Amino acid sequence: MRRLLLALLTAFAMLAGNAFAQDVPGTPVDLQLPAAGSDLPDLGSPAESVLSHTDEYRLGAMVARELRDQNALLEDPEVSEYIQSVGQRLASQSAMGGEFFHYLVVKDTSINSFAVSGGYVFMFTGLILVSSTESELAAVMAHETAHITQHHIARQIRNQSQQSLTTAAAILGAILLGAIGGGQAAEGGIAAATGLAAQQQINFTRDNEAEADRVGMGYLAGAGYDPNAMANIFETMSRHEGLYETYIPAMLIDHPVTSDRLGEARARAAQFPPRKGKDSQSFLLIRERVRVLTATGDVNLAQTYEQKIARGEDTLENRYGEALALLNSNHADEAVKILTPLVQQHEGLTLLHAALGQAQAKAGNGDQALATFRHALNLFPRNVPITVRYAETLMSAGKPGQAHEVLLDLFNIVPPTPDQIRLTALAASAAGDAGDAYFYMGEYQIEGGDLNLALQQLQLALAAPNISQIQRQRYQARFDEVREYLASTHKHQLSDNNGDDKPSSGRHGH
Repeated sequence: MRRLLLALLTAFAMLAGNAFAQDVPGTPVDLQLPAAGSDLPDLGSPAESVLSHTDEYRLGAMVARELRDQNALLEDPEVSEYIQSVGQRLASQSAMGGEFFHYLVVKDTSINSFAVSGGYVFMFTGLILVSSTESELAAVMAHETAHITQHHIARQIRNQSQQSLTTAAAILGAILLGAIGGGQAAEGGIAAATGLAAQQQINFTRDNEAEADRVGMGYLAGAGYDPNAMANIFETMSRHEGLYETYIPAMLIDHPVTSDRLGEARARAAQFPPRKGKDSQSFLLIRERVRVLTATGDVNLAQTYEQKIARGEDTLENRYGEALALLNSNHADEAVKILTPLVQQHEGLTLLHAALGQAQAKAGNGDQALATFRHALNLFPRNVPITVRYAETLMSAGKPGQAHEVLLDLFNIVPPTPDQIRLTALAASAAGDAGDAYFYMGEYQIEGGDLNLALQQLQLALAAPNISQIQRQRYQARFDEVREYLASTHKHQLSDNNGDDKPSSGRHGH
């Protein structure tokens, strides 16, 4: 991860003169805008004079795109759906609402997380694994969400003497670099990027941390989670503090988990009414899913789970973890034997249905797998992971047309991820729908920031034979949108755009 983040920092420095000064054809930009009505709140400061809402979104989207390009994100449908649902539950407690936010998972063992502008929150797999409850995980997510709702990055940039988008790029690069040291090396990079004294920067970010704790606690409790979990996860993180401190000078440590911070968190939690609900079972399953998906291969996880169960830890999450480990080690028949009774006992858990369908398909029982997915979709219509896994199984069974149909039905309602856009393009291509295949590859290139290649794909979509009038209108509208956007970037610098309209990711059905 250290090498990756150093590369990202270099990329920000190289792109500062392009992406943040003037967009030109081929420059990575994102066509998606926040949903209507989800603009960042006005906190009564002129921070927006430095970064417009569109600027903030571009910076955050650029971080996500760079991490995705480096294969640093865990883009598993089940994990992504869960993290996003928890994040939206928290963000819905803010004035911004939940739809504006993007919660993504970084494949790294560090107990860490960070937020960047534009509604992007990144949770490390190490943090997911060390969280003992859903409330603990949600506490960190609430803290990071508060960094965004309080405009901390925009305010941080405004505090610098050099108020430019080039500085913004350098600061964001430093924030990414800070993830190496548990999020605490960032301020050293920020100070170097802006030429300010390190201690001045630290004092400012300490205020941000305190504010994020306070505001985040409100989101946590308002969403129905245990407010005491914030202090609990802080204690867990503090046990790892010493390791992170070795990466940077002591004077640059901005927000250690001190006894004062823990005390404040516990005192603040005591001000909220006692919690009534319990954490969802999905958290325990997701934690084991992350453990299996990120395993290095030098440990026989299936055997590890078997031993835990033999010692009396015969829990739902351990059974699920064992089944996933068996599935990943090509013992799908054994996984089916474990998952079948679990589905019967816990029919309300979508994760179990999806895993059983996958195991049946991998074991060569395609008809059973398709029946499992159809039953699951009847119970949970348009559930993203189940629909995606169903579509994958349909394609493997030689039914790409049906796969294309179920994906279109889903993504008319739910915005797809880049991987899901690509899957839709592949399904369309296999089904012989050349127009949609090119169209969705164009959308995939838009998500990746290559607008010129997207324009070429849209041209091919328009030239495809046998497309319907509705398809032609949709393709042409998107083609015109991208072409006009590319033309506009020749004329205006990003600093003068101040929220100009850009093509937005729309619904992609027939």
